[in-house]
Amino acid sequence: MFVDIAKIKIKAGNGGNGAVSFRREKYVAAGGPDGGDGGRGGNIVFQVDDNLATLADFRYKRKYTAPNGENGSGGRKNGRRGEDLIIKVPRGTIIRETESGAVMADMSGDEPFIAAKGGRGGWGNPHFATPTRQVPRFAKNGTPGEEWEVSLELKLLADVGLLGFPNVGKSTLVSVVSQAKPIIANYHFTTITPVLGVVSLGEGSSFVMADIPGLIEGAGDGVGLGHEFLRHVDRCRLLVHIVDAAGSEGRDPIEDFEIINRELEKFDPELAKRPQIVAANKIDLASDEQLERLKNYFEEKGYEYHTMCAPICEGTDELISAVWKKLKELPPIKKYEAEEIPVEMFEKQKDTGFTIRVEDDIYFVEAPWLLKILQRTDLDDYESLQYFQRILISSGIIDALREKGISEGDTVSIYDLEFDFVN
Repeated sequence: MFVDIAKIKIKAGNGGNGAVSFRREKYVAAGGPDGGDGGRGGNIVFQVDDNLATLADFRYKRKYTAPNGENGSGGRKNGRRGEDLIIKVPRGTIIRETESGAVMADMSGDEPFIAAKGGRGGWGNPHFATPTRQVPRFAKNGTPGEEWEVSLELKLLADVGLLGFPNVGKSTLVSVVSQAKPIIANYHFTTITPVLGVVSLGEGSSFVMADIPGLIEGAGDGVGLGHEFLRHVDRCRLLVHIVDAAGSEGRDPIEDFEIINRELEKFDPELAKRPQIVAANKIDLASDEQLERLKNYFEEKGYEYHTMCAPICEGTDELISAVWKKLKELPPIKKYEAEEIPVEMFEKQKDTGFTIRVEDDIYFVEAPWLLKILQRTDLDDYESLQYFQRILISSGIIDALREKGISEGDTVSIYDLEFDFVN
């Protein structure tokens, strides 16, 4: 089964809690604090696996959770960190945050991507010892791991995409110019999954050609295989548009050409502007008048035009040479740049609430939604800091701190951020 889009939930591990513990030592108050720190939670990591060709596995498993970090313990023993959870995807997978639609990563290279970071481990009570607080009977909890709902979209990495109605000879062309072996038969939609073939032109010279399943009128609206495969044309640097020169199924090849280009325009206007080379196939069945008509039409439209009979390799070498020449003039395969997830999105989640606990005049504020905002706040930037302060006020955290009896100069601890309260 070919699946090229999926939606999953990912949750990194929570950090382990710091420990409250005291060693037994003569003349040391309560033995002295010796609680260990909690371990960091495991990350969710995406990694490319070239043995995968679809996203089918994600139809059956929709939630992925990394292990939590272990809690600290006495004797200054820190908790073990959680193992990272590796999720393998096919090369060319785009990872987006579902709610905002922002691109988190384009898995086109070999570099792993940490999609959700594990929570930091909490501090043990030795961190809170001061000359005036020699017996701290509290520790810090670990922070929650990041949690996202993400959509995965596979966009094949191919230099050249073959366009054309069903049964015009796209699969045959791929089979004779590469080592790919697509299913070839004399009926529509023989090809139901994209097929990639590497076309080699000698040492150090090659490109990837994609046999895109046949498109029909209405494909831009999802008719036929429609959106299922139009997305795979997106990265192609060059399109080779194959038409049936003989109109052997009673269709007009020029009309077919115009229909598919209209569908490209409808699906994505940028695709319709992609460079195209036209290849008229089945010339052994076409008359001289048919071939002359096609030649005049496409050359008048400004397209580079070639003829071929793919099954016997007539004209295919000339077509491949023209494709290679054109590719050398074009920019590399499109890569999606990572986008910033709008921090305002997390503000909408503030109705999930918060908790405040007080330990020896330290006010600990915990709110998972606030942690996401804090992680994306540049505390050295004045405007960013002002925004964070407005969130604390509008969410009711400042008022709640006052209700808890906070005074000027008391310490507020929000996960990794600590500051003195100012009225």
